[in-house]
This record gives sequence, structure tokens and C-alpha cells, in this order.
Amino acid sequence: MPSFATTRRVRHSPENMFALVADVERYPEFVPLCEALRVERRRMDGDAEVIDAAMTVSYKFIRESFWSRARLDRANLRILVEYVDGPVRNLQNRWAFRTADGGCDVDFHIAYEFQSRLFQTVAGAVFDKAFRKFAEAFEARADALYGAGVKPANPAAPPTYPGEV
Repeated sequence: MPSFATTRRVRHSPENMFALVADVERYPEFVPLCEALRVERRRMDGDAEVIDAAMTVSYKFIRESFWSRARLDRANLRILVEYVDGPVRNLQNRWAFRTADGGCDVDFHIAYEFQSRLFQTVAGAVFDKAFRKFAEAFEARADALYGAGVKPANPAAPPTYPGEV
């Protein structure tokens, strides 16, 4: 199954980065190709919050929706996303946030498999480029929200957006 993984050092706290990634409703505002995202259900499973959501992605003439389940483990600053239903055969991604000099290291991993092997071959290069853009988009969003330096966060609170109280 094709995959993409990256670790990026960012100038923000692990708690802020976790909150930013966990705030899935805001993805259409800054995540490339994400046209819409609708949370279907939220619940607690032990210490983790579980979110079921539908995301619509579009690129040129292609527009597809898929459903996933995200497990938000705030205590360990980890997010696991599992594919539930949609146009691909399999999709999994993981996020981990670790304290590092000057901010945190953000580990991002995604593995995906399309239904069609032909589409898999054709789309592979485009998706690799798109995943790099995703990582850059999250970092740029964090810079826009939190500024250039590390700021402490309340890990239970969603990120604060400029102009909101």
C-alpha cells in the first residue's frame, strides 16, 4: 500500500498543534483539496474523543466523499484516523506531536490504496505532492493562528482564531 510520512519541526507547542489538527471542522478553510467536512458523531471512548466525519475532496473534475473515524488521544498527543467508507480501498493516517527544541516535532503518516490499480498508478505522484502540501498547510495555519513563537496551550480547548472571543 503506498504511503507518505514526514516529520516536521514547527515553532509551536505540541498541545497547540494537536488542537489545530483535532479541529477538523476548520479543514475546509485551509487544507488543500478539502471542499467540505461534516462531523457526523462525537463520543468519548475511555480517555480519547472519537469523531466520525465525512470529508469531500475535489481536484479539477474529480469530487469524492469519504467517511473516517478519528481517535483523539489528548493525553498522549496522538491522533489515529481510520477509513470507514468511500471511494478508496483503504486509508489510514497517524499524527504524533512531541516536544522539541523551539517547539515540537509533528509526525504525519498516511497510507492509502485506491480501488483501481490503474488509478493508483496515475494518482500516486499527484497524491505524494498533495500530502506535502497538506503538511505545509498545517504549519502555515499554525503560524497564522499562533504567531512565530511557542505559546502554551490549554490542551482541552480548541485553537483560538483571530477575531474570536
